[in-house]
Amino acid sequence: VQLQASGGGLVQAGASLRLSCAASGRTFVLAAMAWFRQAPGKEREFVAGISWNGGIEDYAESVNGRFTMSRENAKSTVYLQMNNLKPEDTAVYYCATRDGTYVHTREREYLYWGQGTQVTVSS
Repeated sequence: VQLQASGGGLVQAGASLRLSCAASGRTFVLAAMAWFRQAPGKEREFVAGISWNGGIEDYAESVNGRFTMSRENAKSTVYLQMNNLKPEDTAVYYCATRDGTYVHTREREYLYWGQGTQVTVSS
C-alpha cells in the first residue's frame, strides 16, 4: 500500500488549502481513510476521517466546521479542504488508511501511512 500526500504549503491565517492523498496497491473503495497531523514537539493527532463510501465523516473538535474531508473512489483519492486556517493548524499532515470500512480516531488503528505534507500558517 502506498499513500502519496500533497497540497501543503505556506499560507496566511484565514486562507484555505486543499490536501490530496492518492492511494495505490489495495482495494481503496473498501477502506476508511483519515488525516492526522503532528506539530513540532507534539504528538500526532487525529484530524478527520471518512468511511469507505463517504457516508460517515468524523472531525477533531479543533477543526470541525473549518475542515471538510471527501473522497473520490474512482480516483483512489481523498481530500482535506481546510478553510479559515489558523497558526495552530501548522503541522505535518499525514494521510492514513486501515483494514476496515469505518473511521477510527486512534492512530494505532491505521496500518498504512503517507509521507506527510507540511502546512504552515503564518499570523
